[in-house]
Amino acid sequence: MNASTHRVAACLLAAAGLFSGCADDKPESFIQSAKEYIAKNEMKAAIIQLKTALQKKPDSAQARFLLGQALLESGDPVSAEVELRKAIDLKHPDTEVLPVLARALNLAAAYRKLTSQYATVELAEPAAAADLKTSIAIAYAWQGDKKQLDAALEAALKAVPDYGPARLVQARLKADERDFDGALRLLDQILAKTPDAYEAWQFKADLLLATKTDLAAAREALAKVLSIRKDFVPAHASMVTLLLAQKDMPAAKAQVEALKKIAPNHLQTKYLEGEVAFLSQDYKTARESAQQILKILPDDLKALQLAGAVEFQGGSLVQAEILLSKALQLAPNGAMTRRLLAQTYGRSGDMGRVLETLAPILESPAADAESLGLAAQAYLQTGDVSRAETYFARAAKLNPTDVKIRTAMAITQFSKGNTDQGYSELQQIAASDTSAVADMALISAYFRQGKFDAAVMAIDALEKKQPGKPLAADLRGRVQLARNDFAGARKSFEAALAIDPAYFPSVAKLAGLDLVDKKPDQARQRFDAVLKADPKNVQALMALAELREKSGGSVDEVASLLAGAVRLNPTVVAPRMLTVEHFMKHKNVKAALTAAQEAVAARPDSAELLDALGRVQVSAGETNQAISSFSKLAEMRPKSPQPQLRLADTYIAMKNNDAARQSLKRALAVAPNLIAAQRGLIALELAAGRPAEALAVAKSVQRAPGSEVLGSLLVGDVEASQKHWDSAAAAYRDGLKKTANIELAMKLHAVLSSSARPAEADKFATGWVKEHPLDATFVQYLGDRALSRANYPLAETHYLEVTRMQPANPVAYNNLAWLTNQLRKPGALAYAEKANALRPDQPAFMDTLATILAASDQVSRAIEIEKKAVQLQPQHAPFRLNLARLYMQAGEKSHARAELDELVKLGDKFAGQDEVSKLRREL
Repeated sequence: MNASTHRVAACLLAAAGLFSGCADDKPESFIQSAKEYIAKNEMKAAIIQLKTALQKKPDSAQARFLLGQALLESGDPVSAEVELRKAIDLKHPDTEVLPVLARALNLAAAYRKLTSQYATVELAEPAAAADLKTSIAIAYAWQGDKKQLDAALEAALKAVPDYGPARLVQARLKADERDFDGALRLLDQILAKTPDAYEAWQFKADLLLATKTDLAAAREALAKVLSIRKDFVPAHASMVTLLLAQKDMPAAKAQVEALKKIAPNHLQTKYLEGEVAFLSQDYKTARESAQQILKILPDDLKALQLAGAVEFQGGSLVQAEILLSKALQLAPNGAMTRRLLAQTYGRSGDMGRVLETLAPILESPAADAESLGLAAQAYLQTGDVSRAETYFARAAKLNPTDVKIRTAMAITQFSKGNTDQGYSELQQIAASDTSAVADMALISAYFRQGKFDAAVMAIDALEKKQPGKPLAADLRGRVQLARNDFAGARKSFEAALAIDPAYFPSVAKLAGLDLVDKKPDQARQRFDAVLKADPKNVQALMALAELREKSGGSVDEVASLLAGAVRLNPTVVAPRMLTVEHFMKHKNVKAALTAAQEAVAARPDSAELLDALGRVQVSAGETNQAISSFSKLAEMRPKSPQPQLRLADTYIAMKNNDAARQSLKRALAVAPNLIAAQRGLIALELAAGRPAEALAVAKSVQRAPGSEVLGSLLVGDVEASQKHWDSAAAAYRDGLKKTANIELAMKLHAVLSSSARPAEADKFATGWVKEHPLDATFVQYLGDRALSRANYPLAETHYLEVTRMQPANPVAYNNLAWLTNQLRKPGALAYAEKANALRPDQPAFMDTLATILAASDQVSRAIEIEKKAVQLQPQHAPFRLNLARLYMQAGEKSHARAELDELVKLGDKFAGQDEVSKLRREL
């Protein structure tokens, strides 16, 4: 073979891919080949060609860009980002690279990275600018930043009017707001202009699939996608979802196998494999699939959801919470993630965190029936039936055939007074359904009506439905507690823990019984046992802190326990919130401010913590910072009037009444019947010396349909503030003609008494009590009024009647104790003991008990109780003064002097300095 023949053979071998070294063996030829493969959507071949080109020329910006593009299309956004950034470093044009890089960052769930680095970048080429801004809008959507999202979309559509991908984002937003018809109309408009917009076809299919309105049309749309691009993985994925919706598991598995042949290494393929495995209860495969994805994309939302669901099913609640909490931080608006996390908290019995997690969904007009049902069940388990009914009713509008909704409809019968019908409907639903929803509603209804025997029968039926679960035993214990059967309750709660040792509601109830039995160490051991099994259990950690505070722990000791809860659960709101409240309770504003700032830094998405920060800033005198916090809160919760009320209070503290007035008006724009805002406006007008304007506000409320009674109350209040007693009485009477409102009744009696018409006031009071024989509130009001006027015999009569009507009313017993002691009548000590037993650790009640004990020569015990009252409320000077008196009575002058010295330090802040000086002279 001569030299010429050798060269020809070499080139032929090179053409066959077996040899390199001919004239065509240049980087450019491989790049061109890769472009052709990309045009045919053959990404695997394109990647091979581009990697070969880069071996020959590592600094080829074009090859880096094309490789990044191909990797992205093949489902590897992480590797794509690496290559695209190298292309940027090699000066490949931003107009080409940045739009692709933005899509890669979104696919990798690096939303904050995308917006922080490229949100302000402006590209000169319109199509590239529209592409980039659309990706930025998507990233802001995942972060829940509606303002920036809208701005990015506006910029995209300004660059290219009617830009299809941006319009597609708008369609997705409409779907998120449950405007499905509007979303479909927008999709049809996009497709009319761009029939080959396969991503729009894809979303149309997904939308039809999600709403389950037309599965046949969804399948047609998916077929259209695949006719345009047969290797489009999302279309194959949606087909799997469709088959799962039709409960055709064999076909779904076959579809996944087909997808594995098309794109075996695509992360979506791995996710679908895991999802199908999960639904087939093959949790091992599901866990492996999720872990494979998370190794490549540790912040992948769907993989985190899948991994969290797997751990939830396996009972690993702590791990499930970690995974799902991370997913929620990445996408705060993710309803599915919130529901999964709420279910995790529900499994551990933490209903407060269930409701906290669901709160953003519940406040949205687009709240789904499942989330509303979860919230309703949480309220049922906490005994808040009223709110449970509200959420069931909202769910009923969305899905009237659902069991939960049928239950809600039955519950509404009780609010209408149709008790028998409500019980009947709930019994029918509970008997025909395998879930516990109707059972829980029935048990709650019986419990609220005091029908304990019927409640126990319903609990027995629930237990048959849920063998091996602790809920029934826990509910049985609650009924026994209501019957004062403490021994039986203890056995029931212990039975619940025998089933699930970590079931916290029963642990907490048993610990409460331990405290009643004066066994704090036993209560602590229960929480310790929970923590041994679950070291990060927030409820147990916080319960330990509360236990130490009740049993005499110092402020620093309790703070240390709470700090441990925060350290172990840095993203959980509850322990951080309790830490702030703990410091505020003990007037350590500086520590509270630090804790609140750290809390918001850790959980900037928490409205509760942001609200706490604002309140602490007000207490610290940092009103401008508080305004900033509450303004952010208003942006976060635009449909809630609470931030505006906070702003109004802060502006009032700053003496900026005009700004306060505007905030109150904004609150009323959100909630037109909000009494706090209406009263706030009225108070501002009265403070400004404008009673006529205040009266105008009150009368505008009175004229509003459905607010007539509230308006009468407000009109009466304004007239009473001006001492227009007759006009005030007339307004209150007008309201009472419409409804038997207890507040109106008390205020009418008060103005009649103030207008020097005691006989008329007494006549009204007698008539009210006769017409409302079960109204203990009005009788207690009469007692309070008599007590304030030092009419002790009359006050005693009223309070005794209250205790007859409400045997568990601690305030009535405390007041009876105080005035009986003043009257030097027997029984004062028994009343005081009863008040403290009904509501332990209440400093005011403890102060009364200590005073009465001292009067009966039990000074040592009195001192111990008063010391605890001072520990619980150290800034309340009268308690410290009483403690000083008790020390003097006991002859402990040094201790008395120490307490009096503390009071002296208060100076003008304590009005009892004359008494302090007198006692110091007596030492």
